[in-house]
Amino acid sequence: MSQSHLVAALQNALGSDRVLTSIEAMAGYLVDWTGNFRGDALAVVRPSTTAEVSALMRVCSENGVCVTAQGGNTGLVGGSVPLDGLLLSTVYLCTFEDFDPNSGQVTVGSGVTLAQLHAFAVGHDLEFGVDLAARDSATIGGMTATNAGGIHVIAQGMMRKQVVGVEAVLPSGEVISTLRGLAKDNTGYDLTQLLCGSEGTLAVITKVRVQLHRPVATQLLVFGVDSISAALDTAAGFIGNISAAEVIDRASVECVHRVTGISVPFDSAFHLLLEVRGDLDFEALAQHEDLIVALDATDREKLWALRERVTESCAVEQVGVSHKLDVSFPQNILGDAYTQLCDLLDRDGVTQVVIFGHLLDGNFHIFFTTPAADQEIEREVLELVARLGGSISAEHGIGRMKAAYLHLSRGESEISMMKSLKSAIDPQGIMNPGVLFI
Repeated sequence: MSQSHLVAALQNALGSDRVLTSIEAMAGYLVDWTGNFRGDALAVVRPSTTAEVSALMRVCSENGVCVTAQGGNTGLVGGSVPLDGLLLSTVYLCTFEDFDPNSGQVTVGSGVTLAQLHAFAVGHDLEFGVDLAARDSATIGGMTATNAGGIHVIAQGMMRKQVVGVEAVLPSGEVISTLRGLAKDNTGYDLTQLLCGSEGTLAVITKVRVQLHRPVATQLLVFGVDSISAALDTAAGFIGNISAAEVIDRASVECVHRVTGISVPFDSAFHLLLEVRGDLDFEALAQHEDLIVALDATDREKLWALRERVTESCAVEQVGVSHKLDVSFPQNILGDAYTQLCDLLDRDGVTQVVIFGHLLDGNFHIFFTTPAADQEIEREVLELVARLGGSISAEHGIGRMKAAYLHLSRGESEISMMKSLKSAIDPQGIMNPGVLFI
């Protein structure tokens, strides 16, 4: 089928306004947030129902056309930027259905943003267990496909722990659904969890049934500490009551200060943000010289900005090519890992090095810039992570960026098994080519 005939078939299935073909209209869909990954597409399609997704997938399957699904395009590893074929945007898949106040479950379209889900939950005196800085753009479908993490993993787990069912369209156009949200269902393979973290390589997720929770009041404490070990020791005094634990190095908070004007509370090597539940022991807290307790919502927002505006601030000051790596380590070597990362990146040509992350799940985000693209330094960082027993992707996924390094965290038999699953479900290899596997 020629490109013109393909576009005509898609327009017939979706309507001409849902099929974009001009360079200008498609431009924003073909580059990722970092600007490091760019792609090409025959068209951008924007279905509004599962039936429409099914129809277009049948057209693509019959004609061997590749499909890349894209949610809010907030990823940092090139996972939703197409190499060719079609870009399927989930922007119009934004329904809320079948809310059950007794179980706290609701089914949402994959294009619903995290902020919209938070607002829905608050409106029913509930909360959603995952939160992250890109909440206004990140979509629930994309977050499910990448098994997103965020700031509350220590208390609530990653995205897959919030997902109790999915609806998805297979490459053939067939629709599968596990939206019943059953707490117990031992009837074979868990397809819901198979699709969580599959990065769009197996199917297009169209709906997600999520579990909401009763909110628990928390208080925000910000400590100035001189080492990762000191941050861990401080957090240990609150174990069992921690909702979030974020550590930010000096370079990160200074960058935020320069860009936003937000004041830096302490002259310390690190700032530790602890969101804790329960009553505070003020006698014990009095032992900490560098400590701020957020008194109200304004205080909380300002102090959280020290963490949430790091990425934005680094982008403003960026000169050259930005590298954004997301890795994890065993907690007992976290301090040593930080030191080794700093030593590795202390070289000519590497600038704007900042490291911050989720302390108690061992996750560091590493941002640095180089004058030109330099995958060699990225390789050295990821190899260091592997030598220390860590993971080359804590929560962002593999995408296109890390496909060549998957072997650093997965054994040969594991990769072979994953490829077998991919081949069984997507025999033509049309789903998100170039992502996860090379």
